[in-house]
Amino acid sequence: MSLPKIGIIISTTREGRFGERAAKWLKQLTAGRTDVSFEIVDLRDYPLPFFDAPMSPRFKPVDSDAARKWSARIAELDGYVFVTAEYNRAISGVLKNALDHIYFEPARKPAAFFGYGAVGAARAIEQLRLLTVELGMAPTRSGVHINMEPFLGLLRDAKDFGDFPYLAESATVMLDELGWWTKTLKAGRDADLAQAEAA
Repeated sequence: MSLPKIGIIISTTREGRFGERAAKWLKQLTAGRTDVSFEIVDLRDYPLPFFDAPMSPRFKPVDSDAARKWSARIAELDGYVFVTAEYNRAISGVLKNALDHIYFEPARKPAAFFGYGAVGAARAIEQLRLLTVELGMAPTRSGVHINMEPFLGLLRDAKDFGDFPYLAESATVMLDELGWWTKTLKAGRDADLAQAEAA
């Protein structure tokens, strides 16, 4: 039986972004896990236009090739880690736009958060938590926050993640918690599906 799949979502697309490096480091930490599997999902691979559908995808899926591709990718995953920067105390516009293009696909699936930048992107993540709740996700408690001092060290001072041991410790706690929620919620969704099929 295949393992539940968690997407590590790189939530920015601009040139020189740090998120790609952070996501790859996190993916390396997941090597050897036997409870769930992890895949990197890059928003650069889903160039969605600015959301302008006549109604919310809650009522009608967005009818475009890009939206269908993004929707299918999110639907096939069982949980998510959002790797996010903080732009003006909020998440990136490209991430908000991507979330606006879906509704039911991530429902009853867990979401964890990995932020970097000013105050470890804590303010952006608090907003992102609200968005995930509206989309029916279950945001988890533990996360990773790279505050400005280590962030600058990693960005411009040739530091490595290993120079800040607390990051791997925080990530391990986050991944363990996310793994538990992913398996538990998947079992619940599978039970609901089996019940519906039997009805």
